[in-house]
Amino acid sequence: MNIGVIREGEGTDSRVALTPPVVRHLVERGHSVWVEAGAGARAMFRDEDFIRAGARIAYSPPEVIHRSQLLVRISRPGVEELELCEPDTAVMAFYHLAVADRAISKPLLGRSITAIGCEIVETADGRLPVLAPASEIAGQMTVSLAAHLLRSSSGGRGILLGGSPGVAPAHVVILGAGTAGTRAARTARAAGARVTVFDIDGEKLRHLTEHLPNVATGFAEPESIAAGVESADVLIGAVLVAGARTPHLVSEKMVRDMRPGAVIIDLSVDQGGCVETCRPTSVSSPAFIRHGVVHCAIPNLTSDLGHSTSTALAQAMLPYVERIAERGVEGALSISADLRRGVYTYRGYCVHPAVAEAWDAPCGDLNELLAG
Repeated sequence: MNIGVIREGEGTDSRVALTPPVVRHLVERGHSVWVEAGAGARAMFRDEDFIRAGARIAYSPPEVIHRSQLLVRISRPGVEELELCEPDTAVMAFYHLAVADRAISKPLLGRSITAIGCEIVETADGRLPVLAPASEIAGQMTVSLAAHLLRSSSGGRGILLGGSPGVAPAHVVILGAGTAGTRAARTARAAGARVTVFDIDGEKLRHLTEHLPNVATGFAEPESIAAGVESADVLIGAVLVAGARTPHLVSEKMVRDMRPGAVIIDLSVDQGGCVETCRPTSVSSPAFIRHGVVHCAIPNLTSDLGHSTSTALAQAMLPYVERIAERGVEGALSISADLRRGVYTYRGYCVHPAVAEAWDAPCGDLNELLAG
């Protein structure tokens, strides 16, 4: 199969979807991998590294896309890129379609693209194996980011995250005990902060307590969330409803009641955000202040750690890329329930209920389409 990798679209995104070791693995199994020149440069992977791994270098996105039966990306592809795809091309990416501009539906459906959302590929036991590495990295990144935003020069409370002798540590409140929330809790606790984690899943809280006994936990209902938010020096939103828009768990009133100079980092912004007062920020301009509270909500936060994130995500995507390459799209979907759960569009139909609702479009049945 011809597999394509192009440069990630945003100027600050330093990641690349496939790394040279993963490319070598695919090439050794008889597949052709086309990589846009310079696609890995910001992740510290040179064109020479890809060439040694057996990749073929192309010099424009259209050239890569036209040659590809499977296009692999990290960030959501643009409408222009999708319009270049041949009919029935498969495109793997982190789409986050529940909050995407509806204009993307036209090329996905009109060109019969098989859109596989890396963020919703799901195992039978509910794990999200491709999203997990990005969540782990993002969760860890929030703590160093919070420490910076707590500084007086950033508009924060001017306190040390881990405290010092005679000085109390910061109170870090985390909404969500999934992969990102757990990693954030582990990292914040290791830095010396006082940590409280809220979730509605008792099993997740139990698991977190077993591994992080010094972290407090609570059931995520409105009153307990409000009390936790009010007491927080740092609030980290790590709420995920796979494939659907994240609900606002923190209202504007709750934010008004926070301490002046407190910090909010909303990791859920990729799916709409769980804090009502947040809006997307950027790596170059990460924060703004509203109601006296520092807000940070960077979509694709891991784009600023290009090498580590690319390495982790390429390894996580490899089993699914290889399955598609070996068996074709239909064959891979027929044998892999994980992949079937990750499909947004197929043969001109939206087959994901939450996205179909967001698009106000009929929802097709993927199993029936595969059988037909």
